[in-house]
Amino acid sequence: MLLALILALGGTMFLQKAFTPKLGLDLAGGTTVTLSPVTQTGQSPPEEILDRAVNIIRDRVNGTGISDAEVAKSGDNIIISIPGVGQSEAIKLVATTAELRFRQVLAMEATQVPQNLSTEAPTPGASPSAQPSSTAKPSSTARPSGRQSATTPSASPTGKALSSALTAPTPGATPEATQTGTGRDQTGQKQNNKGKNGTPTPAPSTPPTAPPNQDPNAGINTQGIDPAVLQQFQKLDCADPKNRGQGVQDDPNKQYAACESDGSAKYVLDVAKVVGTDIDTASAGVRQGTVEWIVQLDFKSKGAGEWSKLTTTAYNAQEPRNKVAVVLDGVVITAPNIISPIPGGRAEITGGFDQVTSTQLADQLKYGALPLKFQRSSIDTVSSTLGSDQLEGGLIAGIIGLGLVVLYSLLYYRGLGLVAVLSLVVASILTYTAVVVLGHNAGFRLSLPHIIGLVVSIGITADSFIVYFERIRDEMKEGRRTLRAAVEVAWVRARRTILIADAVMFIAAIVLYFLAVGGVAGFAFAMGLTTLIDIVVVFLFTKPFIALLARLKFFAKGHPLSGLDAERMSTEPARTTTPQEA
Repeated sequence: MLLALILALGGTMFLQKAFTPKLGLDLAGGTTVTLSPVTQTGQSPPEEILDRAVNIIRDRVNGTGISDAEVAKSGDNIIISIPGVGQSEAIKLVATTAELRFRQVLAMEATQVPQNLSTEAPTPGASPSAQPSSTAKPSSTARPSGRQSATTPSASPTGKALSSALTAPTPGATPEATQTGTGRDQTGQKQNNKGKNGTPTPAPSTPPTAPPNQDPNAGINTQGIDPAVLQQFQKLDCADPKNRGQGVQDDPNKQYAACESDGSAKYVLDVAKVVGTDIDTASAGVRQGTVEWIVQLDFKSKGAGEWSKLTTTAYNAQEPRNKVAVVLDGVVITAPNIISPIPGGRAEITGGFDQVTSTQLADQLKYGALPLKFQRSSIDTVSSTLGSDQLEGGLIAGIIGLGLVVLYSLLYYRGLGLVAVLSLVVASILTYTAVVVLGHNAGFRLSLPHIIGLVVSIGITADSFIVYFERIRDEMKEGRRTLRAAVEVAWVRARRTILIADAVMFIAAIVLYFLAVGGVAGFAFAMGLTTLIDIVVVFLFTKPFIALLARLKFFAKGHPLSGLDAERMSTEPARTTTPQEA
């Protein structure tokens, strides 16, 4: 099992081509971002609101507590220090408001697609894994520019993909009917888009322009739409990038006119019935049976009920009001048709995500929305505060400490000291590979507090060996047992002591990790990690190895260099036997 663990960690390193640990802010430098709050009154924000923003940003940039990112207040400003240079994705993440709304579409209009974006149909991989019931309404397929946003039905015994009613995003520049080639126009009447060869005929990329004297709202069901919002909708130009940029804090209690993120459509949206605070958790993953990255949402109990009501209302409405728009920071990510109500409190967001963008969105939604809007006052690249000299000094200190433990073990325990040395080597291999793998998969960055925690753990690991060795000696002296018998009896007693000691250390590390931030939390994480590694090494390597050595005559007969000779353990010679006699 130990070999399998080492091979798994090593194999992960080779597959990811990651052979060195990532370094933290104090050892490798990074990027410092200063955020200044923007309020409607121009006055300083309340202290509690600013504190909440600090906590949310800290969770975003250092959600695991091991990436060595630092977030602190400086007056009304927030200063974020992120390890590594050129962390543009993380910089964008910290300042995004991430206000999520689910709004029913009241009206929509396809717009001119930017020429620099291509148009492509959803891939077959996004097809549903389970067909909807025969009573479900037919859905339309969109071809958004340069992205795949179709949300397809899926079914799972565990209910993880519960968006079985989300089928397709909103029509973009070239809408066409799916399945039978029929769709619905805005009056709800079926229309046939088949050409002579039976294939769908795409509509013109640009909708026809209405005559000057014609009502601009012709063909739009204006019932229930605020006239002011309708006027904003008519004036909204989605070709302008500023109307498609995130960062808008739209009022969830009012109707809203918004653009699709790629400019392919614009919408009139109803008040938000489900908002970001109704989300319990969010996670990124690949849809089962496809290669499409999605963001899965789990709603709280109240949010689950509102989500069910919203999808039921949309399901019973006509095109385009049978759509629910997913709005992030005032921009529509996707607006799929609802082909059946969705109970259960789960949903999915699709939109041509890759692993990076889906994980980034999930983190934004999971760690909450900023209560303030911020502007970036400055972005600076900073050098390391300690640098390679301190890193080298820390490593030298670790090597000296390890050398002293090895020297003491060999002088005092002689042959048994070799067991301690090999155990420390195995522990070092596990620690190094774990640090590298965590660095490239969980954001772990090695800083000076981490190194201190790893060096301190050398003594913790050596304590476990000493406890076991002394138990073996006691059993051979007091019980007059043979070595092979003493090894087993001593293990029963020693393992309880080892587990209790490691449990106390691990509990202390957990408490320190959750109560502290920054370097102290990093120290606690490193100490907890090496405590777990100590248990693995003692149980899977040290004890089996000693049991194997007990079969050798060198140890079984108490050779003077074995560390188990009678002269070192007792004034009376201990009875020893050969492996055959045992």
